[in-house]
Amino acid sequence: MINQKRRKTLQQTIGLAGALVSTSFGVTAGAQSAASSPDRLVIIDGFPSQQIQARKVSVWLPPNYDANTDRYTVLYMHDGQNLFDPVNPLGGPNWGIVEAMTMLLGKKAIRRTIVVGVNNSPLRWREYAPTAAVRLLSPAALEVVAPNDTNVKAENLLADHYLRFLVTELKPYIDKNFRTKPDQANTFVMGSSMGGLISLYALSSYPEVFGGAGCVSTHWPLSTNRAIITVPNDARREEIGNAYFKWLAEHLPQAGKHRIYFDHGTINLDSLYAPHQLTMDALMSKKGYRRGLDWITQVFPGADHNEQSWRERVEIPLQFLLRE
Repeated sequence: MINQKRRKTLQQTIGLAGALVSTSFGVTAGAQSAASSPDRLVIIDGFPSQQIQARKVSVWLPPNYDANTDRYTVLYMHDGQNLFDPVNPLGGPNWGIVEAMTMLLGKKAIRRTIVVGVNNSPLRWREYAPTAAVRLLSPAALEVVAPNDTNVKAENLLADHYLRFLVTELKPYIDKNFRTKPDQANTFVMGSSMGGLISLYALSSYPEVFGGAGCVSTHWPLSTNRAIITVPNDARREEIGNAYFKWLAEHLPQAGKHRIYFDHGTINLDSLYAPHQLTMDALMSKKGYRRGLDWITQVFPGADHNEQSWRERVEIPLQFLLRE
């Protein structure tokens, strides 16, 4: 496991449009045997893209990756700045991905997996709000859906661009530079809140690329306008909340080749999600998914909408998606 207090950092430049890569090697007590190696984190600052703003990408290589020549499953995660850093940018704990993955790998509860964290940007809502759903909104609903982004228009939504970045730019780079299993059955995507929305959108838009999606505390209301999503019987609230389900009814793939995980808590924003999740659960059943086999929905009483709550249960979606 990466020891944050004793990590050593080697910075090197590789052939990625001049991007600087920082590789962090885990330092462990005692000598490493010839047949083992510590985990390490590869940091790519300013990963270039023709689709979206350049951003930081973090690639976690599990213990013993450097001690063998095997190929690995890959999990792509959104909001990458909240996954590995000791303290996330908002001042709270990170997701504890390294600790959870290392524990599950040690128990042989999951397949050997590389985790790729993709940082968000100041345009997070536009990048994570499913474009096809937002384009179903009326002008009145579109005007109020994201009050913190005053320039939201049907023509400048970015989720489709973000997914093209993942599929046509980042994934080919990861598959070329690391020992991956690039097939659909070994490629997963996961995120929380708006990251849950974009994870399901990724699987539904590219079902041949992604074999599973982890949707944690999925922000089904879609809007970030609390004045609307917390008020019952607002017609705009109903329209915005139903738009994604209308699209999913047509585009969510039939069961058979995917695993999908949902959950939510009961505090603050998560307290709004139960009715929406029931709608999604009904759609999952209609599409042929079987609860507990290729689909799971969990409710965590008392859990809030923050990294601390997600950290406390992150091993559950990881094990469901990445089990053999």
